[in-house]
Amino acid sequence: MSNVSLIRVFVRDGRGGNPVPLVVDAQGMGAAAMQAVAAEYGHESAFVLRSSIGCDWRIRFFVPQHEMEMCGHATVGTLWALRQWGHWTTPTARIETLSGVVHARWDDTLQRAWISQPAVRTQALDAQASAPVAAQLRLPTGAWTMTNAATSRVKTLVALPSVAMLDALQPDFATMETLCESIGSTGLYPYAIGASQADGRRIVHARQFPKSSGYPEDAATGIAAAALWGYLAGEGCLGNSPDASIAVWQGDAMGSPSEILVAPRFDEHGAADGCWLSGETAWGAP
Repeated sequence: MSNVSLIRVFVRDGRGGNPVPLVVDAQGMGAAAMQAVAAEYGHESAFVLRSSIGCDWRIRFFVPQHEMEMCGHATVGTLWALRQWGHWTTPTARIETLSGVVHARWDDTLQRAWISQPAVRTQALDAQASAPVAAQLRLPTGAWTMTNAATSRVKTLVALPSVAMLDALQPDFATMETLCESIGSTGLYPYAIGASQADGRRIVHARQFPKSSGYPEDAATGIAAAALWGYLAGEGCLGNSPDASIAVWQGDAMGSPSEILVAPRFDEHGAADGCWLSGETAWGAP
């Protein structure tokens, strides 16, 4: 077994977060060996390799069931670890992933990495597609706003009226993969808009039920949070400020509280260019 370091990403107040088994030098490891690491630990795992396209690193991501194109929390955590080990010393970096090139910047003030995600793509679910999702989540009969949204993998956003309803969800996990396949999604991401923090950043509470990752719920899902921010910003739910950012609180129902920060990203001409994603990282298992 390769040398695996354990980190926790998107921790909140020193607790929780999403674990990442990390192999910092995976050169020579095959896909089967990488997937075996993910299966042993039961979490999204990251493997750092040399880039073949001129980026600073290439990162591969595996869950127990398969390889993923992109994993937000594993990228943020890997970059933080590379910084701690002295492997990353520049202000910015470029990461090769199966989802494309990810841009990163180091935040000296917060001592964390921010990574880029592209502009969100969205498609509203009609009543026919929404009905089985509502049944899957065991929601009461009614009209629910559901949207397939993606900055990399498609997640199905489900707007709920309260955090209490969100926390009380008990989905039908046995048929989650079939349901997600039927709507072209890799997971359900129900959410409820909460209060604002002291700095004015809006808190949005969320849960993630993946299609087929090998576990029923995810404590923190960076790319889903990025897609959620893009959708909410596009719908005008975050006000008119171009600097509007959110803190996504996830994992509470699992006893693993997480906080994912999402902020707008602009290109050199000041035009909107997707978002930045970040959060706190710590060493060790939960």
